[in-house]
Amino acid sequence: MIALCIDLKSFYASVECVYRNLDSLRTKLVVADESRGGGTICLAVSPALKELGVKNRCRLFEIPKDLDFIIAKPRMKAYMEKSAEIYSIYLKYVSKDDIHVYSIDECFIDITEYLKLYNKTPYELAKMMIDDVYNTTGICATAGIGTNLYLAKIAMDITAKHDPSHIGYLDIELFKKTLWNHTPITDFWNISYGTANRLLKHGIFDMEGISKADEYMLYKEFGINAELLIDHSNGIETCTIKDIHNYKSKSNSLSNSQVLFEDYNYEDSLLVLKEMVDLNVTELVDKGLVTPSISLAIGYSNKMPKNYEDYKNIPSTGGSMKLNTITNSRKELLEAFTSLYIKTTLKNTPIRRITISMNNVIDEVYATYDFFSNLEELEKEKKLVKTVSEINKKYGKNSLLKAMDLEKKATTKLRNKLIGGHNSGEDE
Repeated sequence: MIALCIDLKSFYASVECVYRNLDSLRTKLVVADESRGGGTICLAVSPALKELGVKNRCRLFEIPKDLDFIIAKPRMKAYMEKSAEIYSIYLKYVSKDDIHVYSIDECFIDITEYLKLYNKTPYELAKMMIDDVYNTTGICATAGIGTNLYLAKIAMDITAKHDPSHIGYLDIELFKKTLWNHTPITDFWNISYGTANRLLKHGIFDMEGISKADEYMLYKEFGINAELLIDHSNGIETCTIKDIHNYKSKSNSLSNSQVLFEDYNYEDSLLVLKEMVDLNVTELVDKGLVTPSISLAIGYSNKMPKNYEDYKNIPSTGGSMKLNTITNSRKELLEAFTSLYIKTTLKNTPIRRITISMNNVIDEVYATYDFFSNLEELEKEKKLVKTVSEINKKYGKNSLLKAMDLEKKATTKLRNKLIGGHNSGEDE
């Protein structure tokens, strides 16, 4: 197998530069919503700012004031459209069956069967594709070539950065020769700072150290995840794009999470929770699904003083609850979430994050009822949810809102204009 991993360089920032007819490699630009304050996270930092030491995903206040740079408000719809345009470029060369979209700016491609078709080396085919992306869209890309998906990813993440062509190549032998002792170990895919610290307790700080470590110790420390660590430390990855396409999750859930734009009190957060439950119920009904249990997580404010230091760390609260029935009833789910919220949420602590989940969703043919269920009322409620959903799909998400959505601290009306929690750019 010969795999290709392509990453669009500082994608959001590059798109903003292209729309402004600016050089994406030389322009100093960050993508951030400065209306959220200096503590807002920059979604993207242009390569020119990175060269000056500005870190990706930094907070706006962390960028030195003496740097002359552009602040671009996020436009998620524009980024999605540009990503789709670039995906269509890949389809000129390979079948969709050989592509796995990893994120909005990154994908894996199995190019094994195309090398003979185009009579090109892996390097030549990779260059042909990323050159087409640049010539068509103005977006620069880096690419990694590997003898499996993992090595392609590492070649792109680490090796390509040091190659003038922005293309890296790795096979197992080259991986061990050039990257076995590479540090920091967190540069490698799937190794977080937490994982690195746990490895360091055992004197392991590079991939060679993992490969030569006692396997019993690794399994004791990391459980089943040790298998992946051991394989990757030896450059091994058995998963293919075909395996990814054929994978089906054993259980599903419908989740909804939002970081509030400001600190909310107990009562206002309950209002937002009810809005979120409404949205999830609509999705359940639209998809013909029901749920037997729910989960709730409340994250509290990391209140920052003026100098942005001394964060408070308050553990999140919440939990799970098994329902009396397997249902998609708005009334029953709203009562359940409200009950769980009241039982678990701190009343005098500012709230900043709410996450809800309807767990193990299954087809509504498996819905159950109890002695108190009014089937006529449940059917009437479901029809109402479907009608409202159809109207909003046809005329826009904000065409029909509930009274609570118009409350001062409600968020649904605003969030309906966002994509992935960020400004869609439709009103720009």
